[in-house]
Amino acid sequence: MTTLPRPTTDISAAEARRIALRAQGFLGAPDRRAGVRGVLRHLGAVQLDTISVLARSHELVPYARLGAVGRRTVEDAYWKKGSEPPRAFEYWSHAACILPVEEWPHFAFRRRAYRARPHWNHELPDGVYDQVVKQLRAEGPLTATELGGAKRTSEWWDWSGTKVAVERALMYGEVVCVERRGWKRVYDLAERAIPAALLHDELDDAECLRRLVALAGASLGVGTRADIADYHRLKAEQVDAVIADSGLVPVTVEGWSKPAWADPAALASPPRGRHRTTLLSPFDSLVWERARTERIFGFTHRLEAYVPKPKRVHGYFAMPVLAGGRLVGRVDPAREGRTLVARQVTLDGGKAVPAVAQALVEAAGWVDCTNVRVERVDAPELREPLVLELARALA
Repeated sequence: MTTLPRPTTDISAAEARRIALRAQGFLGAPDRRAGVRGVLRHLGAVQLDTISVLARSHELVPYARLGAVGRRTVEDAYWKKGSEPPRAFEYWSHAACILPVEEWPHFAFRRRAYRARPHWNHELPDGVYDQVVKQLRAEGPLTATELGGAKRTSEWWDWSGTKVAVERALMYGEVVCVERRGWKRVYDLAERAIPAALLHDELDDAECLRRLVALAGASLGVGTRADIADYHRLKAEQVDAVIADSGLVPVTVEGWSKPAWADPAALASPPRGRHRTTLLSPFDSLVWERARTERIFGFTHRLEAYVPKPKRVHGYFAMPVLAGGRLVGRVDPAREGRTLVARQVTLDGGKAVPAVAQALVEAAGWVDCTNVRVERVDAPELREPLVLELARALA
């Protein structure tokens, strides 16, 4: 019996952009009742990073969607408190990410892959792995320092044997992180921390992959194979193997050179509503994939924190500015006391000035700053209009 190909839906470039914005929580009224936990479930993954300028990236992500949500509220939404069941766990998805705890079973394919991995960057001293597991079993949740040390030297990459062992156990799924103390991971046995109904590796790889492809499609709204694969860092062949059974539907997007798939729910109603104006973390899932960001927004996005200072174009932690459903500029921020400093501002023409000023003033209020100072603007003639707009907004 011959299986007929499914018909494709034609989508304009503007529709695809709005679908992507709604899927990521930037178009329409935010679900404030669901709050930060709702944002995490909606996105499926929130990236973690050590850099903190205005705030850490996992705080910036819900802020960008919900507005000035309290930072303590953000932390409480992610990390386990006391005897309550965990809401999330940390694992390798797009990168090191916070993931909804109900997705634990769907990362069984990755845990199995790590267990079968023959080569590692760090050597694991004999006996240390078993000792770490034994210590956690006897003493309860512990940080790497409490387990016996995180580093051998001051070099960031030079892990102690204990740190190598506990991170390996985390990748295998024997250990889990559902809590942080002062930004330090707290490790616990998965059998103790993960709810019993979720603590299993019963799903085969195909079922895990189908779920993650479907999740990525829903979180993106519409995307190419590369977009969908990048969301949870799957391989192209893994996506190909399951996409026909994922529930996503094929679409053709105006101006896109590659085939695409969309979440049927995203196509069911036209994306309408109020656009959010905000600064975005460079690690925000809206701009994770550089080629996708250029394709949808015509915007080249690159984190320059690890670029030597003389070679930086837009600044150390340049944050894209989202307004009216478009990326209209960048701000490289800093804080000096209660002043938010825009060290470098890049504007997409004079029309972007009010939006950039609005985004800066809102961000300043969120981090308890009462003033905004502009240093460098890429178009010098726009510096004075931006300063005047900021003065009006702060008045």
